[in-house]
Amino acid sequence: MAQQFPSLSTEQKKELAEIALKIVAPGKGILAADESTGTMGKRLQNIKVENNEENRRYFRELLFTSGANMSNSIGGVIFFHETLYQKASSGKSFPQVIKDQGIVVGIKVDKGTAGLNGTDGETTTQGLDGLSERCAQYKKDGCDFAKWRCVLKISDSCPSALGIAENANVLARYASICQQNGLVPIVEPEILPDGDHDLQRCQYVTEKVLAAVYKALSDHHVYLEGTLLKPNMVTAGHSCAKKFTPQEVAMATVTALRRTVPAAVPGICFLSGGQSEEEASLNLNAINQVSLHRPWKLTFSYGRALQASTLAAWQGKTTNKAAAQDVFCKRAKINGLASKGEYKASGSADQGAMQSLHTTNYVY
Repeated sequence: MAQQFPSLSTEQKKELAEIALKIVAPGKGILAADESTGTMGKRLQNIKVENNEENRRYFRELLFTSGANMSNSIGGVIFFHETLYQKASSGKSFPQVIKDQGIVVGIKVDKGTAGLNGTDGETTTQGLDGLSERCAQYKKDGCDFAKWRCVLKISDSCPSALGIAENANVLARYASICQQNGLVPIVEPEILPDGDHDLQRCQYVTEKVLAAVYKALSDHHVYLEGTLLKPNMVTAGHSCAKKFTPQEVAMATVTALRRTVPAAVPGICFLSGGQSEEEASLNLNAINQVSLHRPWKLTFSYGRALQASTLAAWQGKTTNKAAAQDVFCKRAKINGLASKGEYKASGSADQGAMQSLHTTNYVY
C-alpha cells in the first residue's frame, strides 16, 4: 500500500475548513459575479448598455454595496480577475468592500474550455500552467477561495469515459494546487441542461461524474473538509417534453449526492444552470425539505439567477440604482431562505423572475 505523505499542515487544514464553513454559514450562499468581459457584454447588451470597464465596474459596485441585507444572505462572492482590482466610488477596493461586510472573497482561476480530440465535442478545462503562482498572488490580494468550472454534456454518446476521467483529474489537480496556497477550491463539474433527456438520465450521469470526481480528489490527497462542491441540480434536459416538479428534482438531486459525495464535504453550492430565478429558488427550497438525511449544507452559487432581475431594474441608469439594489437583496434573501427550506412562494413572483435564463452551450 502506498504511503501518503503529509500534504497540508494542521494549521493549513484548520484555516481551509474555517473558510469553507464561513462561506456556507446557515442561510448563506455565494454570489457568482465572475462573468468574463465577453459574457458581461452580453448581459449589458440585453439592457442596451455599452460594455466598457466603467459600466462593468458600476454594476458590480451596485451589487457589492447593496447594504446589510446582502451580507445576511451572501457568504462569499466569486470575482473575475478585472473586478478584483477595481475600486468602489469611495476609493475602497472591491475585495475590502466585501470583507468589511464579513463576506469571503473568491476568484475564478480557470482559463476556459478546450476540445478533447476524438470525442463528440467534449471538452476539458485549461489553466493548470502557472496556477500555483496565480493562486499565491490571489491569496496575497485578499482571496480565500477559488472556482474552476468543468463542463460535461448529455447526448447519445456523452459523457464519454474519457470526458469524465479527464475533467475529474483536472478538477482534482486544481483543488490540490489551491489548497497548497491557502485557497478553498470550489469544485464545479457542470453537466449542461442542453438536450431532451429526462430526469432519470440526468441523475445517472450526475452520479457517474460525481463518483469519478471524488475518486480523483481522493487520489490527489485533497482535504475534503476544506473544499466546496458546485454541481448542477438533477434536472431534465431543457428540451424534454415532460416537466418535473421541484419535489421530483429535489429527490433525484439529493439521492444522487447521497450516493457520491462524502459527508466530509461541508457544503454543496448549486449552480442555477439557466433556470429562471424563481425556479432556481423553488428547487433549492425543495432540496432542503427532502425527507432524507443531508450531511452537508445545501445552498446556492448563482450568477444569472441572482442578477437577471437586478440588471433589468437597473437599465444602466444611476437613478435606478437603489431600486436595482432592492431587487437584488430581495432575490438574495429568497435564496437564503431556500437554503434552509424556509421559502414560501407567494405566487406573485414577477414575470422577469419566471423567465428561463437558459443558453445552449453556456460559457462564462
